[in-house]
Amino acid sequence: MLMTEFNFNQTTFELEFPAIMGILNLTPDSFSDGGQFIEPENAVDHVNLMVSQGAQIIDIGAESTRPGSQPVDEQEELSRILPVLDQLPKDKFIISLDTTKTSVALAGLQAGVHLINDVSGGNPDLMKLASRFGAGFIAMHRQGIPQSMQDAPSYENVVEEVNQFFQNRRNEFAELNLPRLWIDPGIGFGKTLEHNLELMRNLEELKDPLWGLLLGSSRKSWIDHLCDAPNPIDRIAGSLVSAVDAASKGVEIIRVHDVAQTSQALHVAKALANPPNSR
Repeated sequence: MLMTEFNFNQTTFELEFPAIMGILNLTPDSFSDGGQFIEPENAVDHVNLMVSQGAQIIDIGAESTRPGSQPVDEQEELSRILPVLDQLPKDKFIISLDTTKTSVALAGLQAGVHLINDVSGGNPDLMKLASRFGAGFIAMHRQGIPQSMQDAPSYENVVEEVNQFFQNRRNEFAELNLPRLWIDPGIGFGKTLEHNLELMRNLEELKDPLWGLLLGSSRKSWIDHLCDAPNPIDRIAGSLVSAVDAASKGVEIIRVHDVAQTSQALHVAKALANPPNSR
């Protein structure tokens, strides 16, 4: 078992890759599970369940970024996040905060959050905050904004353009001296079905010594477009195939809704790929 040690926001953790990031949506309108975990008690129970099922990281978000979603104001976002953070231990698992607001990120970091997950692509102010607190950072690529990003996404070569988006900021990323940086190609964020598939087929081209890769493809509409599965709960099988494929290509973090199923799929895939020496 290969473990890597990180110190995030003054707390040391050991991560085994690929690591499962369990999703906690504190929103009424997220595409897959909106409204299920608005009450803090339900949210904390779900966190504990995901950790028991194998999640090493919990990603907490209080503003939906699904296509067509509307932004929420700072106070609303904080009112959803802080009561949950107050009830979570800060030394048992890694807590990631999915936000694009510096004020929300600051409050989260002060409350003990270990990672900032920025779906806007790496806001310099958010990255400086993470660096100041010694927190990790996730920068996701997207084309456009949630309200209109799926209207007409266009690329000449999506893999090259997403890679160049991050490479153009490589020096900026390096200067911040973050304890760990991950990049996310942004499946479903300003991409057509073919864009999404092309990115997932070529994840290895996004690798760089400066960062690790994170993939968030769980239950997203690309599976519906490919397999006619309009209900997100019917996209679990496609999500699992995507997770196993990503792990085989060196993705370090896989962001998922279905932790138990993903953990089992990765465990089986690992056993099949690495048989005991005695066999």
